[in-house]
Order: sequence, then structure tokens, then C-alpha cells
Amino acid sequence: MDKGRFTVPAGATDWAIAAGVAALLLGTGLSGPHPAGSRELLGSALLALGGLALAARRRTPLAVLAATGLCAAGSLASGFDVLAVPYLVAVYGSVRAGHRRITLAASAGLVAVLHLTALVLHDGPAREALAQARSTLELAWLIAAFAAGEAVRQAERRADEAERTREETARRRADEERLRIARELHDSLTHQISVIKVQSEVAVHVARRRGEQVPQALLAIQEAGREASRELRATLQALRDDDTTPPHGLDHIPHLVKRFRTTGLETTLTIEGHPHTVPAAVSRTAYRIVQESLTNVARHAAATTASVLIDYRPGALTIRVDDNGKAAAQPAPTPGLGLLGMRERVTALGGRLHTEPRREGGFTVQAALPTNGAS
Repeated sequence: MDKGRFTVPAGATDWAIAAGVAALLLGTGLSGPHPAGSRELLGSALLALGGLALAARRRTPLAVLAATGLCAAGSLASGFDVLAVPYLVAVYGSVRAGHRRITLAASAGLVAVLHLTALVLHDGPAREALAQARSTLELAWLIAAFAAGEAVRQAERRADEAERTREETARRRADEERLRIARELHDSLTHQISVIKVQSEVAVHVARRRGEQVPQALLAIQEAGREASRELRATLQALRDDDTTPPHGLDHIPHLVKRFRTTGLETTLTIEGHPHTVPAAVSRTAYRIVQESLTNVARHAAATTASVLIDYRPGALTIRVDDNGKAAAQPAPTPGLGLLGMRERVTALGGRLHTEPRREGGFTVQAALPTNGAS
């Protein structure tokens, strides 16, 4: 049962560790030989500050490295002989974050500064001064902190690489599965649908040549065959699409409009607003909306003109496709698979789709797609 479990925020944990280290340093420093007076206050403040600086080690590891190093040198200069635990923790965090060279250079500099400080300020023999400096920052502990940080960094890098490899493997398997499904659909359905389509068109053609009335059922079969063939091609194309084939987007709409002009449909394209970069999913959806709308106009509307409007607005991209076909104002047409597909694409992006016959005749498709502040 997970009901009794709770998680502690990372910030609270960092502050708890920092306060604990600061308290440990103060206890160790004040319990041993230490100066009196103002030097005691300064050294105690530096010990506490060095420990509390660890609270920011995740956000700014290099700044914490510098702060703890200065505090270690200052506390030694004040007369405190305490191991620089905060600096060792900062070395671990900085190396884990990938700052190996900077950490190595800073550590070498700090070792030199500690030795010089001890030689200058220590009243006893030089050997005792050097021993005091070494006790402040033991090289063995410094090397261990550096090695621990590097080991954790390498482990995290390998974990990230393994995760990427798993994602790439899953994506490749999904692509292979899509292609397999596409091949099976092509092999099992395309031939049969093509036979139905051809046979129904031949039957309609023969009946008309003989001057006979074509049964409505036969016309329905003919239209269903055409629609099924078109939808199957679109489905197979979608299944075959992968990242190696650049998807069509806003940049391809002018070519799409030009292509429909060659079919005899007088098509115009108007772009309003200030064109800017939009998310790839929005760009692809805009292209599909224009493509599906113009396809419906060319196939079903008996229209002679169509207009496409692309309007770049702050935070949104709007698309409108109008035609002068024979759609009646009432009743509203039953949406086909093309309109349903458009609505699913728009809804998935959090947008709105509006389709209806126009009062002056024809049909309109209007879509508003949020761009999430892209510019």
C-alpha cells in the first residue's frame, strides 16, 4: 500500500543536510583548540556559512565550490583546524555535474592557498603549519570525493544512454510494425476493393450505354468503392510515413493550391498576419485541413472556385476554406471520414473546427489551432 508514503521536497532535504553539516563543523571547531575574541566569531561564521552554502549545490555547483573553498581558507586563517567537509561535498557535486577540469584546477589552487596561509599565519615550525593545512583538506578525501562524483556522473550518463537506446528500439519496432500492417492491408484489401470499384464502374457504364436506368444500389456501390479506395490509400500512406520522409506543412500549401488549379478549380490563397514559425504538429495539421477541404470540394461540391485563408494571429493559427459549390444551407450534411479526421486532428491540438454550409451557397471549413506562443 502506498497511502502512508510521502516524499520530502529536494529543497528541504538540501537545507537539512546543509544545516547538519554547518552544525557538525561548528561543534568540531569549537570543541577543539580555537582562537578567542573576534577571530573566534569570524571563524565560526565562516564554518557555518561553508556548511549552509551546500543548500545550493544542485542549482549552482560551481558557485558552491568557490564559496566553500573560500570559507575553508578563511576558517584556517582564523585559527580553526577543521576538515573542509563542505568543500569535499562541493567537489562531488561539481564533478557529478560535469565540471571536472574546473574542479581539478580549483582544488589544486585551494591546496596551494591553504599551505601558504598556514605558513604565513602559523606561529610554530613549518612542519606543523603544513600538517595543519593537510588536516584542513586531506588529499585522500579530496581524491575520493572527485572519484565518487565522476563514478556517479558516468553511471547517470550510461543510464541516459540506455534510456535513449530503449526509446530508439521501441520507435524502430513501431515503425516496422506499421510497415508490416501497411503491407498486409495492401495485400488483403487493395485488390478486393479495386475489383469492386472496377466492376461497379463497368456495370454503371454498360447500363448507361444501353440507355437503362442505373439502380441506386449500384451507384451507391460505385461511390462506396471510390471512397474506400481513397481512404485506404490515405491510411496506407499514414502507416508508411516515418521520420525519414519530411511531412508536408504550411510551406507546401502554395504548391497544393497550385496543383488544384490544374484540375479546373479556380483556387486562391491568402496569407494574413505576420508569418512565423509554428509547432510542427500545427503545421502538418494545417496542411491536412487544406488538403482534405480542397479534395472534398473537387470531388463532391461541384464548385468552380475555392479560397484558402491562412491567418497568423498571436498564439493561434486560423485556416478557412470556402467554396461556391452546391451545399444547401439546411439540413447540415452528415460528416464523412474526411471531416471526422480533421476534427480529430484539431481536437488533439486543443483547437476548434467549424464546418457548415454558407448562406450564400457553398461550404466553409474553419479551424483555429493554438501555437502555444510560438514565434
